[in-house]
Amino acid sequence: MLTSLAIIFLLGLLMGSVFNKLKLPSLMGMIFTGILLSPYAFNLLDEKILSISPDLRQLALVIILTRAGLSLDINALKKVGRPAILMCFVPACFEILAVVFIAPKILGVSILEAAIMGAVVAAVSPAIIVPRMINLIEKKIGKENSIPQLIMAGASVDDIFVIVLFTAFTGLAKGDEISAMSFAQIPISIVMGIVVGIVMGIILIKTFKKIHFRDSIKVIIILSVSFLLIECQNILENVVPMSGLLAIMSMGIVIKAKYEILATRLSNKYNKLWVAAEIVLFVLVGATVNTKYVLQAGVSAVVVILFALVVRMVGVYTCLIKTKLPMKERLFCMIAYTPKATVQAAIGSIPLSMGLECGQLVLTVAVLSILITAPFGAIGIDSTYKKLLCKEDESMEDIV
Repeated sequence: MLTSLAIIFLLGLLMGSVFNKLKLPSLMGMIFTGILLSPYAFNLLDEKILSISPDLRQLALVIILTRAGLSLDINALKKVGRPAILMCFVPACFEILAVVFIAPKILGVSILEAAIMGAVVAAVSPAIIVPRMINLIEKKIGKENSIPQLIMAGASVDDIFVIVLFTAFTGLAKGDEISAMSFAQIPISIVMGIVVGIVMGIILIKTFKKIHFRDSIKVIIILSVSFLLIECQNILENVVPMSGLLAIMSMGIVIKAKYEILATRLSNKYNKLWVAAEIVLFVLVGATVNTKYVLQAGVSAVVVILFALVVRMVGVYTCLIKTKLPMKERLFCMIAYTPKATVQAAIGSIPLSMGLECGQLVLTVAVLSILITAPFGAIGIDSTYKKLLCKEDESMEDIV
């Protein structure tokens, strides 16, 4: 296992550096490294690493969402208002409906199978979006209209919404009955996550003010609490739905709002943790990619993904109607809300493991969506923000 970790870090860093020199996002090099190391290529990773891969990817998500919370100004988010709420679910709905419309015609699947496929590809990747939005916040780019905050908050809730829909659709495919309560889990999960996160954030602030800890110890405490929140989500799954990841992000937001000096110091610590976590996350995402499925997919699957992506961008534009955002900033939001990776790697194989007839095709589309949208979104954000967003000192109109 230690040898596999060494290979992951060294090759991930090397390929990330190579892709950077080619003016491409380093995460593309890391994903490519994972593809080469995977059981479907050179098979250089220990089975023990692959068996705990979901937990390691979850750990990386915990780090980046905590970092997001510690950087997210709640007042700036309030200023965004209505679009921030719409971005949590409207683009995903547009994309799922697009797949439901086109997949039966092109891929020959049923409407329910197309809905499952749409739910798999509809979730954006916080792991790609959040670090880039934090970078923009630190550079004070897009601050006037809180563009990074808008995208970062929406991307974090978007995943919860899509995963609940995915669970409902796969349940229908197995013959389960879907009740109104199934869909009521979405708002309950979001509200519970926010409430629990706020409570834990307040408890941590009071603890840190009363008892002196080094910042490194505080990071360990917050990480431990974050892991427990994820476990609470699993334990309460059949009792009260709660989003552990949203609770973690809310906890960070509370610390930022109530104890900003500490939040700044902790954010710097989490930045250092992310250096290692990013490599592990994207190399292991790449390791889930079965190139055999990609080669079998053909043009039809690519057409479905691209059509759904365009419709998703229309959904983002719809969320921004009746705001005073200039067209350049709307275009940036549309581009920034496209990358997929982590959720597709996590749930893409579930329909196949359930024995659903569409399982292999869904997995193929999930893999392709990572390979197409992750680089497209990352390159799109990195290459357009200077042209499409304004810096703090540039005059812009406020959002209504």
